[in-house]
Amino acid sequence: MPGDPQYELYYWPFIQGRGEFVRLVLEDAGADYVDVARLPEDEGGGVAPIVELMQAHADGGPAPFAPPFLKTGDLILAQTPLICRYVAERTGLAPDDGADRLRADQLMLTVADAVNESHDTHHPISGGLYYEDQKEAALRSTEDFRAERLPKFLGYFEGVLESNSLGKQACLVGDKTTYVDLALFQLAKGLEYALPNAFAAATVTTPRLRELVEHVGERPRLRSYLESERRIPFNEWGIFRRYPELDAEG
Repeated sequence: MPGDPQYELYYWPFIQGRGEFVRLVLEDAGADYVDVARLPEDEGGGVAPIVELMQAHADGGPAPFAPPFLKTGDLILAQTPLICRYVAERTGLAPDDGADRLRADQLMLTVADAVNESHDTHHPISGGLYYEDQKEAALRSTEDFRAERLPKFLGYFEGVLESNSLGKQACLVGDKTTYVDLALFQLAKGLEYALPNAFAAATVTTPRLRELVEHVGERPRLRSYLESERRIPFNEWGIFRRYPELDAEG
């Protein structure tokens, strides 16, 4: 039907979460998309369409396990790294070389690992429990994350940037900004929000990472999005949550 959006994104309307990694690719690409759950309910929005899709079957196959998922035509895709790659390959945000595309996949999955570990700092026992029900475990988990895992992840990405970006703008793969750079930007912003003191300490020795974050945030379409009301603020319902007691001393 003429005028219909090319992409329909299904994700919770009140958090950035994993859906934000997809939003950044769609926004930076200038893609024609609608964030379905953020529409008014009388226009087919809200949480109900997400639940309906999870309970349905697409083309006889299994329904998606959990959002985010992307609908384009009759195709429904789930899993953040896969969705980001799919959109990127169709909007010029994926590497051109086949080997580089595989490297981007590898790096995107490493970002996803870091995202999962970031979430588990405040929910180390169960995602079904409130933070207050596992606070003691969260304190121990985050202490280890601050001391070991955070510097290890950021140091790894710094090394990749250093080896790939000699003499040119910082990027993880190839010679242009790709979807995996946007993902690293979002990871960095989330960690900076959740653990500002620990993040500041860990990034003292990661100048290329800081450069990438600054560069990505200044990309025209992305900057417009980040400064708009479409960008849901970080909050204590998403992956990255600011609990001061979990952060390192300043």
